[in-house]
Amino acid sequence: MPLPALVRVRGVSMLPTHREGDVLLVVRGRHPRPGQVAVVRLPPDSAGTPRPLSVKRITGPDPDDSTRWWIDSDNAAQGLTSFDVGSLASEDIVAVVVGRVWRPLR
Repeated sequence: MPLPALVRVRGVSMLPTHREGDVLLVVRGRHPRPGQVAVVRLPPDSAGTPRPLSVKRITGPDPDDSTRWWIDSDNAAQGLTSFDVGSLASEDIVAVVVGRVWRPLR
């Protein structure tokens, strides 16, 4: 059963779509579609250190393995993408973003 949750955006990799401090409504257990934004679990870095959950755009299924997903950042100058970490398994797509609940005033 899909479960709703709230997440807060950290960092600048999803600018201009989402910025630092935005609060997003996400749904866990929802199947992602290309073009959607999702909360994803990235693989550990080269030293084996776990990375925090990240907000990324799902660009589509991996052309070599349709059970895996390619991800990207909306800010081309920042953030990790599938070009850096490879495609992600479906279980690494933790939740799908369904909307922004709150944006801090600037």
